[in-house]
Amino acid sequence: MQGVRNLTEGPINRQLIRLAIPIMSTSFVQMAYSLTDMAWVGRLGSESVAVIGAVGILTWMTTSLSLLNKVGAEVSVAQSIGMRNTTDARAFASHNITLSLLISIAWGLLLFVFAYPILNLFRLDSGIVSQASVYLRIIAIGFPFVFTAATFTGIYNASGRSNIPFYISATGLVLNILLDPLFIFVFKWGTNGAACATLISQALVCGMFIYKLRYKDNLLDSFPFLTRLKAIYSKRIFKLGLPVALFNTLYSVASLFLCQIASTQKGHIGLLAYTTGGQIEAIAWNTSQGLSSALSAFVAQNYAAGKIDRVQSSWRTALWFAGIFGFIFSLALIFYGEELFAIFVPIKEAFIVGGEYLKVDGYSQMFMMLEITMQGMFYGIGRTMPPAFISILFNYLRIPLALLFIHLGMGIAGLWWAVSLTTIAKGIIVLVWFLCIRKKAFSLVENK
Repeated sequence: MQGVRNLTEGPINRQLIRLAIPIMSTSFVQMAYSLTDMAWVGRLGSESVAVIGAVGILTWMTTSLSLLNKVGAEVSVAQSIGMRNTTDARAFASHNITLSLLISIAWGLLLFVFAYPILNLFRLDSGIVSQASVYLRIIAIGFPFVFTAATFTGIYNASGRSNIPFYISATGLVLNILLDPLFIFVFKWGTNGAACATLISQALVCGMFIYKLRYKDNLLDSFPFLTRLKAIYSKRIFKLGLPVALFNTLYSVASLFLCQIASTQKGHIGLLAYTTGGQIEAIAWNTSQGLSSALSAFVAQNYAAGKIDRVQSSWRTALWFAGIFGFIFSLALIFYGEELFAIFVPIKEAFIVGGEYLKVDGYSQMFMMLEITMQGMFYGIGRTMPPAFISILFNYLRIPLALLFIHLGMGIAGLWWAVSLTTIAKGIIVLVWFLCIRKKAFSLVENK
């Protein structure tokens, strides 16, 4: 196939690392969009950071929805490549792009129209809600760019060419970094300036993907971006991607309730601590997410080709990497939580509360990386439901657990411990679940 890198042959560790590093770097770039906005807006005051944080939960929900077609593309296209079926690979690519565009338009309109009542759920001051509503409406305009760029990324990852999304995303980040201080401080647009900078950067990224695919790479022997949807392809995409999008979306919905609890305990400082702490924690989350995506694409090609030895070897390599990095990041959060938080929000009241959150959350980082890396293994063999079930169950268990701990007199620290303990449980259970189904899943392919 034109422009495709075959992952079913050659050195396993070298290929996995070669695939994973650009994906992890791309994840860092995408995370840096939010952190850049947070770092600049943090100079405007804690209320402005609360605006970004409140909308951040909804942008997180948006990113979660975009995973339907990102993961759908990574697995469906990669498995088609592994089976040497060019027709299906091209059809899955076209269907994922078409679906992502339709979903993004509907979602963007929903948040644009109902921005104020949705943000009012955070129970913040009316002034903060008003600012956040304008911010949300600006970035909602760019949701079609976000969704289609995520799908293009999935197609490139499935084709073994994860370096392309990294270069394109990095270009968008550079533009965002340049525009943020210009719009926020020179033009004096405040948080709206940060939103405009993000919107323009996302449009550039999407445009670069379209140009690269249409005029440069001829990937998968070229394929149409938009197509008439067929049930056979659409059903497969939803079967693969919907559980992933659903559990990530429900995760963000659960976070809305947790944000309410944080706000009830410490006002906007509590909300700021939880949302900004989550952005900092995203360093480890995005590393493991990148590793998971690489593992998913690698396993999908080899699993479809019946090369189980390569599947198992790549899984062991990914687990070692996740464990080592998770241990290092755990130490960083436990011992330097306040210092890390203060980099982004140099306000004493905020970095004391935020530092406490990072310290408690630090104990769960290895298990978080284990959970997310194992998700990639499940996705690669086409079983996206088990990790979704585990994630949804324990993410929603955080709410009653946090309320119980607070009732026992732990204050906002009860929320921090509810998040940390459920993360530990998810990591352990998802590994045990896979070990229980591994023989059956692999024998199905070996016996074909």
